[in-house]
Amino acid sequence: MRSFIIAVSIVVVIGGGFFLFYYWPRTLSLSVPNALESVDPQPGYPLISRPGKILIGELARFDDGLFAYLMFDYYRGRPSLEDRSLLLTSVEGQKPEYQLLVRLPNDLVEGVAELANLKAFHLTTGVAYRWITPSQFLRDLHQTTLFLDTYRNPSTYRLKDLHEQTLQQYLRRFIQFKSVTDPRSYHSVDTVPSPLTTQEAAHLAADMIAVSDFYDIPLDLLIGIGAMENNYMNFPGDLTNVIWKRRAEPGDVIIKHQTRHGKRGVLVKNHSIGVWQITRESLRYAHRLFLKDKRDYSKLPERLRPPKKLDVDNVSPDVLTTYAGLLLRNLLDRFHGDVTKAVGAYNGGPGNPNPHYAEGVEMVADYARHVITRTAELNQASLSQASVSNRAISKQPSE
Repeated sequence: MRSFIIAVSIVVVIGGGFFLFYYWPRTLSLSVPNALESVDPQPGYPLISRPGKILIGELARFDDGLFAYLMFDYYRGRPSLEDRSLLLTSVEGQKPEYQLLVRLPNDLVEGVAELANLKAFHLTTGVAYRWITPSQFLRDLHQTTLFLDTYRNPSTYRLKDLHEQTLQQYLRRFIQFKSVTDPRSYHSVDTVPSPLTTQEAAHLAADMIAVSDFYDIPLDLLIGIGAMENNYMNFPGDLTNVIWKRRAEPGDVIIKHQTRHGKRGVLVKNHSIGVWQITRESLRYAHRLFLKDKRDYSKLPERLRPPKKLDVDNVSPDVLTTYAGLLLRNLLDRFHGDVTKAVGAYNGGPGNPNPHYAEGVEMVADYARHVITRTAELNQASLSQASVSNRAISKQPSE
């Protein structure tokens, strides 16, 4: 019975996270325990421990169940944590709060040093620890197992089954999670991308859903491509990429004129642009597709509609999402619905689809689809449970 209560509690708090909007890790300031530590002399330095207690380090706190699970799953794959017991627990309060914890060596000096090392690897923002009893550790471990078991179960939902607003909220979390964990964002310099804010992630999620519906392409493919290309961050790439052309076009950055295969031409820059890493030449191709397209673009939000005249140096991030969707739609049609070839061609070109890239996209797509639909299912279960409880209370006779 107790396990059932704990399981239901986890479902409720995960579902409750649907209404929360800020998910950044927060550190917890803890003072050194006041209790007297026992000292066991060892070669090199004394062992500082507390009899009957286990040393726990706090890595992060979150305000949302889905984001907390995504980060927990990400931390489990970090080499510096592979030999450690990771814990994901919920904290009771007016709002659900989730803690990501790690079991440390019971030597305080060694444990603090390990936390400092994790901070150097950007796996925590501070050095916070506490001592807990073995029974508390077992409860936390049990709660962690419940989280894992909950998300291991398959979902009966599909992305297309979710209400648009609900889907946007969950997709926003996933987008922000991927940008936060991008290793490039750890460096505090102007030449690296910054993680997306909540507002930016929500905006991109809404654009992706609209473009997916408009071109009738699977949303999870756009999710996978966005993650593989730039972890959803608006940052240029392939800065050294060049291409040979017969003649220059408006906006081309010419490196040199040259003769190739007996024909005169120009060598121009062809770097990639924005979230979707569309090269300048692919952008021109996408715009030609747009000009020939017979779809009713008035059905798209105005911010997503490409202009009639292309300026390759001034394309909004919103319109880039439309071009990415149009390119993917074109590739799916060209390869008669073969998703692997179409996605591989997005990276390697129609003549040389990249199967490894396609494998990566499909892996991210599968993962995102599962955690989003599973969370939606848990949220619905928690709402149904709350409704049943409310009806039961309302039927009780008044005193």
